[in-house]
Amino acid sequence: MALSLLEKAQAWLFRAVATFFFTIFQFFRTTAASAKKKLPPVINPLLLQSATQLAKKIRRKEVSSVEVVQAYIDRTQEVNPFINAVVKDRFAAALQEAAQVDKLIEEETGGEEVLEDRLPFLGVPLSVKESFSLQGMPLTTGLMSRQGVVSSVDAPTVAHLKRAGAIPLGVTNTSELCMWFESHNHLYGITCNPYDLERIPGGSSGGQGSILAAAGAVIGVGSDIGGSIRMPCFFNGVFGHKTTPGVVSCENQYPPTSGRQGEYLSSGPMCRYAEDLLPMLKIMAGRNAHKLSLDTEVDLKKLRFFSIPHDGGSAYTYPVSKELLDIQRKVAERLEADLGVKVQEVCLPELRYSFQIWDTYMGLPDKEGKTPTAFAELMGEPGRPAWALWELLKRLVGKSNHTMPAIMLALLEMIQVTKPSSFIIQQKEELQRKLDEMLGTDGVLLYPSHPRVAPKHHHPLFRPFDFAYTGILNILGLPVTQCPLGLNEEGLPLGVQVVGGKLQDRLTLAVSLYLEKTFGGWRDPGAKESSSP
Repeated sequence: MALSLLEKAQAWLFRAVATFFFTIFQFFRTTAASAKKKLPPVINPLLLQSATQLAKKIRRKEVSSVEVVQAYIDRTQEVNPFINAVVKDRFAAALQEAAQVDKLIEEETGGEEVLEDRLPFLGVPLSVKESFSLQGMPLTTGLMSRQGVVSSVDAPTVAHLKRAGAIPLGVTNTSELCMWFESHNHLYGITCNPYDLERIPGGSSGGQGSILAAAGAVIGVGSDIGGSIRMPCFFNGVFGHKTTPGVVSCENQYPPTSGRQGEYLSSGPMCRYAEDLLPMLKIMAGRNAHKLSLDTEVDLKKLRFFSIPHDGGSAYTYPVSKELLDIQRKVAERLEADLGVKVQEVCLPELRYSFQIWDTYMGLPDKEGKTPTAFAELMGEPGRPAWALWELLKRLVGKSNHTMPAIMLALLEMIQVTKPSSFIIQQKEELQRKLDEMLGTDGVLLYPSHPRVAPKHHHPLFRPFDFAYTGILNILGLPVTQCPLGLNEEGLPLGVQVVGGKLQDRLTLAVSLYLEKTFGGWRDPGAKESSSP
């Protein structure tokens, strides 16, 4: 009872303070009365096909790789001034590589099947999150002190996709040091949501989600330690998959993990079309692909379905909006009507502690007793650690090289309790046990992606813990596919997380194909607004 009262007091205090500062922020915010800018609609039909279909057309010589790559270059140049998603391109090199692909196809004597087996994404454009090493491209994650750092190698996931024939077009924006869910930093600036330029695209893979949604990319690579694939995919209405940890390599990314953080980080595919998720994952997993049995056919009618509508009333997160509760309920109804299954609604009270669980486990030492690298130390790289209070003072007069979320995180570190709570450890272990038992090898869970649709720029500062809806699933080590579910009345993407048991990634990927067919998948942000089906 005492703990419950304390939680209520914390929730009231936090929301009261957040509301106070939010009101001041709104009062002083410049609100010039001007018509909203809107992205131009997609015209080129090549931009409206999946990577799988594009690769097939390229192999069959129905279209050249140069034509496809040029189409995506043209679209990126058209939309990037609006959204600031691609922070460094390699267009000239990509066109040269596309010409080499076309020459290879002309000279190939083994037939289309040989090319498909050896180079499944031959000639298809690829975008890469800037936190991944891509040879010759910057590797800064928006940190001013790393300006000029250039990758000399490819991260394994990028190398796998390149060996499969994909052609990188450039790298996309992130939040500073990939630890916030708005993609904004002082090196590259702020990235916008294609559906509403006044709203965030999410983070830390926000540039990736934004350029995919704007049809400036068809497939991309992202990483996720607290929702960094799923939140951008949700806010931008595209598909993304957080893999079972330990299957896809997370090497050659910046910042590196420390402590036990490597157990919770996943690299995975992001794309506009659900059919690209599985072949991308198969390639990105490399030698570990067999662990996921991705070639095993999935019969949705034989799966067990569950739905959890919210976290049960956390002291830290805001309530899930009615429109997101409604769309998740509609998904359950369609599953029952179309497949003849029963979607069981369940309640797990331990989810109320999602943020505390994520925060606790992210700070745990590894098996050798090494604690995670302090965020302030990363902020100061390659020099001395940043002094959070000094950076806050500089920020107030516009002189800091760091964003407010980064400074806030460094400040929180200064007051963080070092000893983990045994109560929170117990809640995590009980939640883990219940979900592992519930999902098994044939269970699928529907869970909200976030309490609300894409918020306006900087508004997450007043609701910083809402990412707990995605973050908890990192700590639990479960695979999750983020699926778009149409647009709301304001023309903003709706969506849901589809969760599976460990190593059961193929189940959630199969559900994503069904949801794309049923709810329409990605929508062109430049087209006339439409609402959810």
